[in-house]
Amino acid sequence: MVRAVLMAALVAMSAPVAMAQAPEAAPDENRLQLEGIAAIVNDKPISYSDVRQRARLLMLTLGRQQPTAEQIQQITGQALEQLIDERLQLDRVAEFEVEVDRREIDAELASMASEGGLGADGLRQQLLSAGVNPVSLEEQIRAEIAWNRLMSGLYGSRIRVSDSQVDDQLERLRTASKKTQYRVSEIFLYAPDEETRAEALKAADSIVQQLQNGADFRVAAQRISSAPTAATGGDMGWVTADDLAPGLSEAVAGATVPALLPPIAVETGVYILTVSAKREPSQPTTKVDLKRLVATDGKDETIREAMSRITSCEDVQSVANSKSELRNQDLPEIDVEELGPEGRELVLATAVGSPTEVFAVGSGLAVMYVCKREDGAEALPSKEDLKNSIKSRELAMISERELRNSRRDATIIYR
Repeated sequence: MVRAVLMAALVAMSAPVAMAQAPEAAPDENRLQLEGIAAIVNDKPISYSDVRQRARLLMLTLGRQQPTAEQIQQITGQALEQLIDERLQLDRVAEFEVEVDRREIDAELASMASEGGLGADGLRQQLLSAGVNPVSLEEQIRAEIAWNRLMSGLYGSRIRVSDSQVDDQLERLRTASKKTQYRVSEIFLYAPDEETRAEALKAADSIVQQLQNGADFRVAAQRISSAPTAATGGDMGWVTADDLAPGLSEAVAGATVPALLPPIAVETGVYILTVSAKREPSQPTTKVDLKRLVATDGKDETIREAMSRITSCEDVQSVANSKSELRNQDLPEIDVEELGPEGRELVLATAVGSPTEVFAVGSGLAVMYVCKREDGAEALPSKEDLKNSIKSRELAMISERELRNSRRDATIIYR
């Protein structure tokens, strides 16, 4: 794990940093001599600056603008481990000469930025204003794209999902629908021994506190979690208590929904779980397709003026794109029970094709357009969707195994 000297060297990170533009990169050897080396991975160094930038990025992801010294320590440890994983991924990728085009990175940045109502340049500027060099995020994206492409190329064609597998899974889902189900999301911190598990528990406590203060669970799972569900923001879907390990199932079954559960330690690491909804076997299922329009400036005139230009669900995205203070989020195939009591009442009281009443969300105002409603629908995916889901899950498990094998075989020296 990360040494105390590394933590002390990065405590200065909590101070705000004014950055008008991305810092100009110095030659590697000179930079490393000035900044020092945090770790060496297969003879390749990771500098303190690399770790500091990634930790700042994680803090921004988790919404921590004024972290405590203890939180800095915990997040810095996560940042270093993340950089080590990326270095191992890129080493493996280099063996197969997998390349990532700059346009792919820009496209991913643009996609991320659109979720916050920004353009790619706006996202870069937001990072700079928070003291984060955008290169840190770009390198993370590069490693993710290259690694996923390599894993898909090596193993994607080998994964065969038979019709019997799909039918068996559908039958399991039908059986589960007759039991109490919970909508669960997870963040998993991999920690295979007592020492790393103790560190992971401290980190998990800090993450829970940040989530309680408003950090986005989905984004945190994507950036921090070691579970295969990280790709989907930690979403495990609808599960029964029988689907979960004993320690997890007891906590989920005993939760008052909605709930963010305290960290749960298991043999291989630490889980952070949210339980967003609970579904009893006798409850009918109503699914809806929604588009949520948010006015981030919190002004009633902004949301009302936007609504005046929307005549159908097809207009929501273009109207959201017309102003920087507007953003759209698509919510397809949502069970109304997942919206909570207030959201459920709003949606059920709204005709298809119409907007709900305006409501507060965070520091802004929002409205949801009901684009489709299906009452009494069986809460089961199509065979094709289920087949793709099984394949994606198996590929994610292979990817996780390959990365852990790379860690086991690597020479990693913490300085």
